[in-house]
Amino acid sequence: MSSPSRRLQTKPVITCLKTFLISYSLIFWFTGVILLAVGVWGKVSLEAYFSLVTEQSTNAPYVLIGTGAVIVIFGLFGCFATCRGSPWMLKMYSMFLALVFLAELVAGISGFLFRHEIKTVLSTTYKDAVKHYNETGPISKAVDNIQRNLHCCGSDNYTDWGSTGYFKERGIPMSCCNDSLTCTLEALKDLSKAEKVVYHQGCVKLVTTVMESNLGIIAGISFGIAFFQVIGIFLACCLSRYITNNQYEMV
Repeated sequence: MSSPSRRLQTKPVITCLKTFLISYSLIFWFTGVILLAVGVWGKVSLEAYFSLVTEQSTNAPYVLIGTGAVIVIFGLFGCFATCRGSPWMLKMYSMFLALVFLAELVAGISGFLFRHEIKTVLSTTYKDAVKHYNETGPISKAVDNIQRNLHCCGSDNYTDWGSTGYFKERGIPMSCCNDSLTCTLEALKDLSKAEKVVYHQGCVKLVTTVMESNLGIIAGISFGIAFFQVIGIFLACCLSRYITNNQYEMV
């Protein structure tokens, strides 16, 4: 059994660690809310771009939303475990933080590496989407959304539509029009006339820029939050150890 003076020295340390860990858990909870918001934003804003790159990439927003929701729950669990001062709860909390750290590190690295492959993948998939454009399919709707929102037309420029089956029947899609009032079906069926009423810039370059910048932001947020977990792991392990030692010393 240790001396009373030593136990008195240990208690302020435990109180200090509890204060820091509760503050950390609240911040951790807030990062979960941020991940939820980023995931929802990615789902709403980038779905059209993701659908043109790969089928796997469309899962990214759902992963962020799911991770954010779990972090929100365990952030509250961390506050509860700290207030209770339960060593086994604190160890469970630190284990969860370690798993989140690894998952977010892998997700951040994957997102960072994937953004450099976008240009090659997107060039191929967008040209294929233009070639098989039918106005009603999900990929075709994604093409229309991109052309309207980014003010572009075709993969490299508007003349790409001239070799498609859709152009022979309907001309260039209306989503390429720079002014709906002056954009007629007659003009859209003639490339020389269409030059005056459609966007000239191709979409591949613009979409690549948008995707690279947004994936860079998402990867940066993932890296930042991942390394933030290290602080929580350290605090939870230290607090658990001090509480366990203090209980042992009182025996």
